[in-house]
Amino acid sequence: MYMYMLFYEIVAIFQGLIFAIVCHCRQYRPQKGGICVANHTSPIDVLILTVDGCYAMVGQVHGGLMGIIQRAMVKACPHVWFERSEMKDRHLVTKRLKEHIADKKKLPILIFPEGTCINNTSVMMFKKGSFEIGGTIYPVAIKYNPQFGDAFWNSSKYNMVSYLLRMMTSWAIVCDVWYLPPMTREEGEDAVQFANRVKSAIAVQGGLTELPWDGGLKRAKVKDTFREEQQKNYSKMIVGNGSLNSELG
Repeated sequence: MYMYMLFYEIVAIFQGLIFAIVCHCRQYRPQKGGICVANHTSPIDVLILTVDGCYAMVGQVHGGLMGIIQRAMVKACPHVWFERSEMKDRHLVTKRLKEHIADKKKLPILIFPEGTCINNTSVMMFKKGSFEIGGTIYPVAIKYNPQFGDAFWNSSKYNMVSYLLRMMTSWAIVCDVWYLPPMTREEGEDAVQFANRVKSAIAVQGGLTELPWDGGLKRAKVKDTFREEQQKNYSKMIVGNGSLNSELG
């Protein structure tokens, strides 16, 4: 009873936000036994999508406020949460997800393959694990309008409570949601190629820049070798421009 009451209180917090959501191509909404994949900007991506459907969530177990929300959600319907140590065991993760989609009575799984929040101007590398499971993929593109409020959660700068306060003091959360036609892995196509094909479809529909980099790099220290490589490329460009100017002169 306590968890349910707490869950309703958390929902009441989000009711302090004003949402304006436009859903396109609703005939392609994810079906039971399928996998919904979407670009990831914010924890409220989940709220945006659940306005128009129900999903089973997949993710790592968190502490703090997010952990409280996760434990409350499990009371309502089955979700797939992993401990940090389990997330490193790809076989275990794949096994549990396959078991879920094998039951066509269960809600579609919602996965954000980027694995981290991106600033809604681009789509970064989709982790291949989500595309090794099999089954039908239902791509979804989410695009926020920054004129009314920045939905991006920079977790290295704001904790969850600070982020929610920023959202609640913004004018509104305005976004478009596009449901894309379902996609399946083609013959001879590996998981990486399939992931890139789905990512491209989402990027094109959402008007987002498609980038090959891992979004998790924003938390990693830049390697010296990578920095040196960029410096060499830049110096070659400068030298090349200098030579061209000399010839023109």
